[in-house]
Amino acid sequence: MISVSRGIIPLDTKKQLPLYLTHPKESVIETMNESEKRVQPENEDLKVEWFKAADAPKIPPLFREVYGEEYPFRMVYESERILSAYESGEYFPFVVHAGNDRIAAYGALYRSAPFKGIVEFGQGAVSPSFRKGGLGRKLFEFAEISAPTLPGAEIYFGEAVCNHTTTQKAGALIKTVETGIEVDLLPGEMYGISLHRVAAVDMFRTFVPKPHTVYIPSVYEKILRFIYEGFDDIRTIKLSDSGKMPEGNSKLVLQRFDNVRVARLFCEHAGSDFESALGAEESSLSDAEIRVIQIWLNLSDPAVEETVTILRRRGFFFGGLFPRWFDADGMMMQKISGEPDWEGIILYSERSEKIVELIRSDWERIAG
Repeated sequence: MISVSRGIIPLDTKKQLPLYLTHPKESVIETMNESEKRVQPENEDLKVEWFKAADAPKIPPLFREVYGEEYPFRMVYESERILSAYESGEYFPFVVHAGNDRIAAYGALYRSAPFKGIVEFGQGAVSPSFRKGGLGRKLFEFAEISAPTLPGAEIYFGEAVCNHTTTQKAGALIKTVETGIEVDLLPGEMYGISLHRVAAVDMFRTFVPKPHTVYIPSVYEKILRFIYEGFDDIRTIKLSDSGKMPEGNSKLVLQRFDNVRVARLFCEHAGSDFESALGAEESSLSDAEIRVIQIWLNLSDPAVEETVTILRRRGFFFGGLFPRWFDADGMMMQKISGEPDWEGIILYSERSEKIVELIRSDWERIAG
């Protein structure tokens, strides 16, 4: 047994629990309102504030101004869907107003992982007319202050695109830790790069620590130990068993994003039927011209070694560590159609550069 000892949580111990566990609802709302006052751009006429229902019709024009019709998550083009998500209590958008009829910037916190304690910051958009005013950075700072106050929030997650370093720098500013690279994740057309796809850096930050045991496959021991050594929570690391997979059915959940040619599989449990179940899911994608398939494995499973062996045999390579993805940690592997655009990946930190170096080496071994 080896314990990773580096576990410095970048928050005061007294503030580890999310506010909904220690404060009445009114205090949570008061804290969320206070975050509006604390995080404001240099231009005093523009302020970050929580979304209101009247803002919904103003969001689609902002995304069309920034992304045209290429943004992959289509709800941002439909004010009714934005409003419905907002009213669900699971989607927490915020905006910067520029006058009564226009939104200068937008972002949202939401739950995208199987474990609902993970809060993702995404769907960021800043109008080109306001890009030199520091609004993007202020959106990140607003998210940093606000995320721990949301009900059940225990860990922050974000994906920072790699066609520039601006978003990665903003993630570093709010003390996130890089844990993986999603290769060729998005079409370059979203960013005016017609011939390439764009990768993303996965970044996490712990609010509520959860030390626990993880089982890692021997083939990825080097890269996973490297990632864990820089992470902000403690894990006990054990090598996975190399024996047979447990009897029973696998638990696979598929998400499709046909407009960006990406499919995601979440495997909370891998049983003896894993390879046939995976094959059936891959076959179901054959008519969609999917370019990228990602799969998340549960590192609380002592038999993850055999699951990884099967995936590597089918062309999957390492993608990243996803802390608390299933409440226990997850590991993502990815399969790319064709050769990834390695040269187009622009990174900010030495840590990210080391991670992508190890990922590329694994892809080269798989590609043969």
